[in-house]
Amino acid sequence: MNAHDTLLVTSVIGTGLVAGLLYGWAVSVIPGTTRVADQTYVETMQDINRAIINPAFVIPFMGVPLALGAASILHLRTGDSRQGVLLVGATATYLVGVLGVTIRGNIPLNDALDAFDLPAAASDDLSERRITYEQPWNRLHRLRTAASVIAFGLAAAAMVAAD
Repeated sequence: MNAHDTLLVTSVIGTGLVAGLLYGWAVSVIPGTTRVADQTYVETMQDINRAIINPAFVIPFMGVPLALGAASILHLRTGDSRQGVLLVGATATYLVGVLGVTIRGNIPLNDALDAFDLPAAASDDLSERRITYEQPWNRLHRLRTAASVIAFGLAAAAMVAAD
């Protein structure tokens, strides 16, 4: 397998892992958390947001745009324009729709939730904290999930597109 193929396969696998995680979350965790009490919701999301910051998540999540970008450049430089353009599209979609939305939207919401003092909170405070977090976070998550699936589709299409 040459460098082109290795980088392309790595990009597709990484993009697929992230898209799968985000999609799986959207269709399982979010519907499940809508059914729990406010305290359980806030506590669970605080715990999950702390636990996900680990190498098994961070390396693929942050590495995907690097791999996609490198694959884009490599394919464009060697004349694989169809594959290169698809990879540029995947890179841009991932950077803006996944990484950008996460950094500018989901992470600030996670940080604000993490700072919430759950043991000292009254019932009304819990309810308000949940509303101010859950609705915008879920909306942003749907956006980044769609972007990750599109980025994956573009990267996968690049695997079968040949000039």
